[in-house]
Amino acid sequence: MSEKGKSKKRNPNGSGTIGTRKDGRVELKLFVETPDGKRKRVSVYGATWEEADAERTRLKELQRKGIPVDVTTMTVRQYLGRWLTTVAEPSIRGTTFVTWEALVRLYMIPGIGKYKLKALQARHIRDWLNGLPTQCQCCAQGKDAKRVAKSDDQSKARCCARKPVECCQQYVSTGTRRTILRVLRAALQDAVDDEVLARNVAKQVKMPTGHIRKEKAWTEEEALRFLETAKDHRLYALWSVALAIGLRRGEALGLRWSEVNLTAGTVDIVKALYRVGGTLGLHDVKTESSEASVPLPPKLLAILRQHQIDQSEDAEVSNANKLGLVFTSTRGTPLEPRNVNRAFAELVKKSGVRPIRLHDLRHSCATLLFAQGVDPATVQRILRHASITTTTSIYMEVIERVQRDAVAGMDSLFPDKA
Repeated sequence: MSEKGKSKKRNPNGSGTIGTRKDGRVELKLFVETPDGKRKRVSVYGATWEEADAERTRLKELQRKGIPVDVTTMTVRQYLGRWLTTVAEPSIRGTTFVTWEALVRLYMIPGIGKYKLKALQARHIRDWLNGLPTQCQCCAQGKDAKRVAKSDDQSKARCCARKPVECCQQYVSTGTRRTILRVLRAALQDAVDDEVLARNVAKQVKMPTGHIRKEKAWTEEEALRFLETAKDHRLYALWSVALAIGLRRGEALGLRWSEVNLTAGTVDIVKALYRVGGTLGLHDVKTESSEASVPLPPKLLAILRQHQIDQSEDAEVSNANKLGLVFTSTRGTPLEPRNVNRAFAELVKKSGVRPIRLHDLRHSCATLLFAQGVDPATVQRILRHASITTTTSIYMEVIERVQRDAVAGMDSLFPDKA
């Protein structure tokens, strides 16, 4: 029989073929079962025959275990961009979307965006997350360099914009890394649900551990010192509301007179003032449980009544306050949240009390309520947490301290030993 008539050696059925392309790459062609249950012929490329053969072994092992093979060719960057606009944005609050978009743009895309979505592995995510605390984000993102370039004023150069560079050591916190992983898990789970991926590899990565910033709260003495310093400030009523009934910053800034019942002594929390997409406006509150009616203490009610009188006597503010906001700028426009933060920080420094964030007034409210013996269920309703579990988990340390003090009072039942 001639050489031409000899039958060529064939690979066993289903094992695919490996050949060398004209560009020098080695190509594996193989039929696989995709996440949607269909069979599809895919091509996988390697530098050597051995590399392609190893990939063939891996894919066949996945099929042997009944695990569908991911065949999408898009990168993580491409997928996350599409996921933000088609899945995340239509289904979450505007302020939440702003946060998620920033996490994707500033962390995920620079860190793992280059990987093919189907090739992303848990170790890629783990190595990237573990490396974040060692990299100054001001330097990595060129924050100060961008500010200087925008203003074209070299005298304003700071940190990474200076020559030589003076690193400000703006490292990513454990809390931020945890949030990043949660968002990535959500994004990849949507890919699994849409049968784009077979598995959510982000779920194989453990939550980052490390120091978690504890919520700071003022004692009653510190709160009194601050309010005494702030009593002549034009936003005294704002600080009082945030501290006495624990409103979030956006909720306090978005409060309208139509939602304040000065006769019944209640306030309805309906809207919040946030900046979304560069525009400051009123948006729905954080959750359904956040939308509630909260009673006002008598003295806080008196403060709000006086604030309303002062505001109505200022014609410029009254005319410009188109939204009917309780708290406005000196021109009657909505308050810029960052300006409120700065004003609060200045008052804190002036009063000489421990520095805390504006949001920590909410935690101070809860701590003071617990210290007065208010039960967790009542505190939950005042703070409008979705679950009492949220309240008790955040303030467990405070609750336990109050309980210890209460139990210690039982010592009076027992006589001293001779």
